[in-house]
Amino acid sequence: MGSNGRQKDNAGELSSYISLRKIADAHYSYEDSKYVIFGVPFDQTSSFRKGSSLAPDAVRIAYDNLESFDAYYGVDFGEIPICDLGNLSVSEDPEEVVDSVQRITELISGDDKIPIMIGGEHSITGGAIRNFKNSTMIIIDAHSDFRDEYMGSKFNHACITHRAFEVLGEGKIFSFGTRSISREEFEDKDFSKVKFIRAEEILRNGINSAVENAKIPSNSSIYFSIDMDGMDPSYAPAVGTPEPYGIRDTDVRALIRKFSKRIVGFDVLEFSPVYDNGNTAVLAAKLIQDFIGSREMKN
Repeated sequence: MGSNGRQKDNAGELSSYISLRKIADAHYSYEDSKYVIFGVPFDQTSSFRKGSSLAPDAVRIAYDNLESFDAYYGVDFGEIPICDLGNLSVSEDPEEVVDSVQRITELISGDDKIPIMIGGEHSITGGAIRNFKNSTMIIIDAHSDFRDEYMGSKFNHACITHRAFEVLGEGKIFSFGTRSISREEFEDKDFSKVKFIRAEEILRNGINSAVENAKIPSNSSIYFSIDMDGMDPSYAPAVGTPEPYGIRDTDVRALIRKFSKRIVGFDVLEFSPVYDNGNTAVLAAKLIQDFIGSREMKN
């Protein structure tokens, strides 16, 4: 029986949303798990290079090459209660997909488990964040993504930070790695209510200084969202909208390690395997390991 008192938790309803395919270290059932992975193969609103719909399975394949034991964290991932539900069956309607993601993360978090979402484009995060209204949000992203709508849709991947702001409000969103902002976004009356930490600042002064200056609340839970284009294309070349002069992969790892024990939801998105040499997929997979490993680290 789960912590919420239901015999099978939400496993029955979740199975109606998801088709099965597992990541290598996901040996546990949903009922016995602590971390619940699911993929959302959706890239309908991608505005430049499509292909992120193929990413969830590409990340799983890359994950097969990672060691299950990590000496730094002192953990064997095969012994951690991880479940992989497989991929969400998606339609072409972004609003419908976002609503489905909201429901899935609601069920998972309602069972006191931590959702880990593999995208897919960044629009899907809009569904997940609705379940964490009292949390702070950390985003890794090259783009501010603060358009109110784009290409006729409020659920476009270029609007995710604006959608998250509508849920969380002022002073609750911290986006690291920004280096592309449209004039429309910059002139939005609410733009300054989100803290955008520019990649240039991080590269010049270091990630620790950037975190200190950001003044992230110390007493709130965190939803952590990684758009792979937040990192420089030399680390993550296969993204939908690449942008030069990005932050390092180790900067992202440092952020994960610093905040992991406060993170209640996690996603990795905007990776397009069509353009990959293998590096982007394995980095995305490793970031998932870093999140889980740093949470489970004993010291």
